[in-house]
Amino acid sequence: MKKIVLIGKFNNVVKEINTFLSRFFRVQLCSENAGVLEGMLKIVNPDLVVISLVGAYDIDTSIFFMLSDQYPQIPVLTIGTKEESNTFFKYYEETQFENLIRPVENTEIMNAVCRRLGLDKEEAVQSAAEEKKESNGRKRILVVDDNGTTLRTMKAMLEEYYEVALAISGAQAMTSIGKKRPDLILLDYEMPVCDGKMTLEMIRADEDMKSIPVVFLTAINDRANIEAVLKLKPAGYFLKPAVKDRLLLEIDKILKSEPQC
Repeated sequence: MKKIVLIGKFNNVVKEINTFLSRFFRVQLCSENAGVLEGMLKIVNPDLVVISLVGAYDIDTSIFFMLSDQYPQIPVLTIGTKEESNTFFKYYEETQFENLIRPVENTEIMNAVCRRLGLDKEEAVQSAAEEKKESNGRKRILVVDDNGTTLRTMKAMLEEYYEVALAISGAQAMTSIGKKRPDLILLDYEMPVCDGKMTLEMIRADEDMKSIPVVFLTAINDRANIEAVLKLKPAGYFLKPAVKDRLLLEIDKILKSEPQC
């Protein structure tokens, strides 16, 4: 299944695009910030970037230069009103970019995505159906860490056994959980701005999320730090870098102890 990074403000338009495209592709949401996007591109290695221009007049325009200069091999599809599109046309680079004018039907978006990916639409639908069939019954793990290397390592450890979602911040984690509820969250304790403690508090404050087991990942191995982690009563904690076999055993134990719905 092809991978898409969807950039834009998390408004109703982006939510609808994400819901639709997620039926056929692996979609990773990303904010319209060049630094965040660069990290996401390295982690996800997408086949396509989709940018929603709706309500994004303050979008970081350097993302257009970064995509054309550093990632010319990745096709880009933008979606916006005529006025919004005209604002950003000057940043487009030859054939790498294509634009759709809203209002636009989902079938038009699907046609454009497949065209950009060089896919037959029926082939994309069939591939999605086969992958969905294969993934049925697999638990979903959300890994939250601001370090791209850690995210790639954790994904490589887990993807053979679980469906793996990634987030590079607490805010992005909350968006990901809202999009599709994970069965377990691996959460970095030391993150800038919104750290693991704050992220856990947000999760527990939400009635629909508070029962999701959270396992902390921490790189600081001292008594005071570990005591601070344990006071939050997570489902578990691991020192980084995590050992694969121990991590898999702990995840399996936690998931099996969770009540079945």
